Amino acid sequence: MPFDYEREVRTPQSEAYLILDGEQPVGRIDTHFMPGLAHVSIAVNSNLTAEQIDEILSDIDADMLNTVGTEHDTHHFHVFQGTEIRVFSNAGYDDYSGGNGNGNGRGHGPLSPPGSGT
Repeated sequence: MPFDYEREVRTPQSEAYLILDGEQPVGRIDTHFMPGLAHVSIAVNSNLTAEQIDEILSDIDADMLNTVGTEHDTHHFHVFQGTEIRVFSNAGYDDYSGGNGNGNGRGHGPLSPPGSGT
């Protein structure tokens, strides 16, 4: 099944996407553009296969790198695979099952005080 990509933010020099498998987030893409270069960091869940990661890389190369309207001679991809522990924020976001006030319901709990263990 193909992945869906939900843009979270876009600036003149960067973009960030959530990687979705159906409704389930399975990773994140952060892309930074410089003259002649696209620098891409991809973080995916530990249960994705090498073939699924290759599919994501292909999607990025084919569809996302040209969205800012410039050609990039060189692409650097850094792929990280693991388990998301938590997204830390001081904005008071709810967990995935709730809403976070920005319409996508994908935020996580508020930043815990240092040393609180949560």
